[in-house]
Amino acid sequence: MKKLLCLLLLIVTLPLRAQTDLKDRELVFREVNVVPMDQERVLVNQNVVVKNGKITAITPAAQTTYSKDALVVEAKGKYLMPGLAEMHAHVPPVDDMDPIREVLTLFISNGVTTIRGMLGHPLHLDVREKLRKGELLGPRLYSTGPSFNGYSVKIPSQGADMVRTQKQAGYDYLKLHPGLTRENFASVAKTAKEVGIPFVGHVSFDVGVWRAIDAGYSSIDHLDGFIEGMVPGIESMDEKQIGLFGMYVADKADRSQIPKLMQALKEKKVWVVPTQALAERWLSPIAPEVLNNAPEMVYMNPKTRSSWVKTKQDLQANPAYNKDKINNYLKLRRDLIKACQQNGVGLLLGSDGPQVFNVPGFSVHHELQYLVDSGLTPYQALRTGTVNVAEYLGRSNDMGTITVGKEADLVLLEGNPLLDIGQTRRIEGVLLNNRWLPKSFIQGELKKQEK
Repeated sequence: MKKLLCLLLLIVTLPLRAQTDLKDRELVFREVNVVPMDQERVLVNQNVVVKNGKITAITPAAQTTYSKDALVVEAKGKYLMPGLAEMHAHVPPVDDMDPIREVLTLFISNGVTTIRGMLGHPLHLDVREKLRKGELLGPRLYSTGPSFNGYSVKIPSQGADMVRTQKQAGYDYLKLHPGLTRENFASVAKTAKEVGIPFVGHVSFDVGVWRAIDAGYSSIDHLDGFIEGMVPGIESMDEKQIGLFGMYVADKADRSQIPKLMQALKEKKVWVVPTQALAERWLSPIAPEVLNNAPEMVYMNPKTRSSWVKTKQDLQANPAYNKDKINNYLKLRRDLIKACQQNGVGLLLGSDGPQVFNVPGFSVHHELQYLVDSGLTPYQALRTGTVNVAEYLGRSNDMGTITVGKEADLVLLEGNPLLDIGQTRRIEGVLLNNRWLPKSFIQGELKKQEK
């Protein structure tokens, strides 16, 4: 009898420890508070029914009907919101699937259900398809191709050929890095428009933010070129003087140029991915030892962590590095983010993980907090990773909000993220691609990732 009881308990609890592939089975979030993201509101005490990856009903709990074999998630007092997107992610550009799986797991464990990979590799096209089919567990992937930079593009015709090759291969975007001359950039941008593939990422110093905007970037990431574009006489300076993302010349920026910059971004419909987490963690005066002791660092290889520590130590040891000036630089970045929000410039959630002290998935929650610290409300910050992403991808009809008929990429939270953005970290479960991943499963997967 004792053995039978243990077996029955195992059968009952197994679905809670493991992921559940729903197939044609309904899933019901019972008595949940819904954060639909269509406006700043909460629908209290609802039953949300999902079938075959789509939301089929959102009704007051007392009025809902569902099938007897439905998987019921008791969610009283908890909050359901759309899955988040990380629009400046990095999938390892390698032929080895193991590190790719690790990174994908870190994303989904943090409620990230869509990513845009920003340094492409041929294997990523296969990964994207496996994720779409559910053959691989991870977020939905949009991928850039291999980098366009000063080393990979030496002459205009080479840039044009790369554009055509990547378009034919099936990449979603072109990734631009620093080092492009004006002529080479012009060739890349012109060809990209001709073949119909958007280009995103960095703004090369020789190009500058004003030419970049005019050329029609799909998104500019890192606020790259923004500060440089507001510094009088920037053309006479060299890049070492300027520093990464203009960090050493922020005190020379003419703030009266901000409205002009915002107007240009809005008119040309250039989206902005701030990656403020990268600046606040890599470039800030915070001691590297403090960041290296953050709880999420257990998921990174010790060699990677050591490299991050040295990178930050070397930066802070640079004679040009001044703590007070860098703090003012970070303040200017926050003001630019707030200006984007106030002026209707589209903001997209992106944190650049993995990158210096940005652990994939975890850095998304840091980014949300930095957006709020920049002056956005929690609702506005959440929009950058939900509603705005859906609009940017041209998928407002099937993602971004909790609405009947839309994809059921959902995250169940312990508390209300509209009141406290930190609640996005308190994840009770993730529904992705018709699979339910409860907290116990997520914790088990994270435990496997510890280095």
